[in-house]
Amino acid sequence: MTKATLVAAAALAAAAVGAAHAQSSRDYISIVGSSTVYPFATVVAEQFGKATKYKTPKIESTGSGGGIKLFCQGVGVQHPDITNSSRAIKSSELETCAKNGVKEVIEIKIGYDGLSIANSNAAKPASMTRKEVWLALAKEVPNPKGDGFVANPYKTWAEINPSLPNAKIEVLGPPPTSGTRDAFVELVMDEGCDQFPTVKALKKSDAKKHKAVCQTVREDGAFVEAGENDNLIVQKLAANPNAFGIFGYSFLDQNRDKVQGVAIEGVKPEFDAIASGKYPVSRPLFFYVKKAHVGVIPGLKEYVGEFVSTKAIGDEGYLSERGLIPMPAEERKKVMANAAGMTPMMAK
Repeated sequence: MTKATLVAAAALAAAAVGAAHAQSSRDYISIVGSSTVYPFATVVAEQFGKATKYKTPKIESTGSGGGIKLFCQGVGVQHPDITNSSRAIKSSELETCAKNGVKEVIEIKIGYDGLSIANSNAAKPASMTRKEVWLALAKEVPNPKGDGFVANPYKTWAEINPSLPNAKIEVLGPPPTSGTRDAFVELVMDEGCDQFPTVKALKKSDAKKHKAVCQTVREDGAFVEAGENDNLIVQKLAANPNAFGIFGYSFLDQNRDKVQGVAIEGVKPEFDAIASGKYPVSRPLFFYVKKAHVGVIPGLKEYVGEFVSTKAIGDEGYLSERGLIPMPAEERKKVMANAAGMTPMMAK
């Protein structure tokens, strides 16, 4: 081995040791996940950074599915400590976690959010049913002229219902990695398609076909994937009063100067309507904590404590001012006890 080769090998070894040392310690909390939970987590992180001796956590908005994927890749400071999610973690995701050594996962529910369809304040206020939304966005729909299913023929909203806008169907929404997309499929698409007896009957006769018909979104330009950036959707709605967008109520609430919520089944997405259960399209919000990182990453347990405190998620908490719908007191008490004990969830 030449002297130059020895020097190069030594340099590589030193670099490897340096990288290993960098990964052996981290003095801040690393958080990934949902774009819907991101604004709430950011507010809590700022409060936490100001009020404690710990560093402000670093948060990345990756979407719920993307965040859980990163979270489940392993234990160690090179992996996130927390992932935010606008849907519950799936059993298949917990299995992936376990295979990669993430065996104890703590589930923390923070409250509720309404899923909003919105349009520009410059447009007329709109009211739709989930059946109409499904007819506008499904890839295949019942044949309006006979039996079976056909590629979605509807080009304008008025073709579905004359009381809806006589404008081209254009809906900006989240990608498949988003918890908002999952919730939209479950709470709007699935519910809307089952309003048709022919589709509902498929549940028993051909469950696979039923799922495909209900959940597959058309790909002819009527639905536009706008990424994980809800701000981009708001900007596009402001520029195009004929378009509609899909995002959480909290984001609608923060942008009322630009956009307005569409009434679903006659109920507008408003704080009281979501809290009371009258608004038909609402969902719980969560974050998940890696138990193995508690006591290793400075301030992790304390950050969780701040997030579930009454001053944050209580009825008059600072997150309710940002659009989070608080949980009932009894449910909140259970969440706080779970967080205090850092109790891992059972396998689904």
